[in-house]
Parts: sequence; structure tokens; C-alpha cells
Amino acid sequence: MGRAIPGQGGVVLVVEDEALTRLNAVAIVEDAGFEAIAASDADEAVHVLESRDDVQAVFTDVQMPGSMDGLRLAHVVRHRWPPVALILTSGKTEIAPSDLPAGGRFLRKPYAPSQIEAVLRQLLAMPTSAPPPDRD
Repeated sequence: MGRAIPGQGGVVLVVEDEALTRLNAVAIVEDAGFEAIAASDADEAVHVLESRDDVQAVFTDVQMPGSMDGLRLAHVVRHRWPPVALILTSGKTEIAPSDLPAGGRFLRKPYAPSQIEAVLRQLLAMPTSAPPPDRD
């Protein structure tokens, strides 16, 4: 891990209960130039979010064991950490846009690495034309 180029991407929390799928998703995120943090369930993801202030996106599976599934996690993240971008994925469940938290995206499994990269870049796009604010 750690293939991210500082300043190029952002920090993405990958939440997936299946170990091989999680490792693959982490690799996709890192290959796209982002720093990836892995969590195996929603409780671990919330702990990461509570302990770090640099997570810019959550990429979560919908169907997971534990206290909440990925859709519920996404709603918790939107409520507690509103600026965090949300990407949900599932190979078994289709999520209607109206069920997603505001600004959330759904990608059906199997997804292509290029899909993940494109959505992350779109959701984490920062305006580059605005000058930085003056600091006195």
C-alpha cells in the first residue's frame, strides 16, 4: 500500500467485509492516486472516521454483517461528516438514487477500476481556478 502520491488525491476509506474484495478495492483506490484506509465493517469505519479528520470519501459495500449495512453507514456518514463523499457498491442489491444519501453514488459489482477512479475524481474534484484565501 502507500502508492498514493502526496497532494494528488485524497484519503478514501474502503469498507468491505470480504477480505479479497477489500484488498482489491484498496489497490484500485491506491492505483488511482489516493490514500486508502481499509475497514472490514461499519463499526470499524465509524471508528476510523472518529479518529481521523482527513477522510474525504467512503467507498462501501452495501451488504455487510454487523450493527449496520453499508447503506445505513452512508446515511450515518452523511449526517455526522457531511463533506465526506460517498460511493456504495453491491453485486446483490440495487440501490435506487432516492435511497442514497444526498450526493451519494451507487456502482454495481463487478465494477471496473476506471469506474471507481472516475467517480472518486468527480466527487473529490477541487476547484483549481480559485486563488487560495489570504491569510493575515
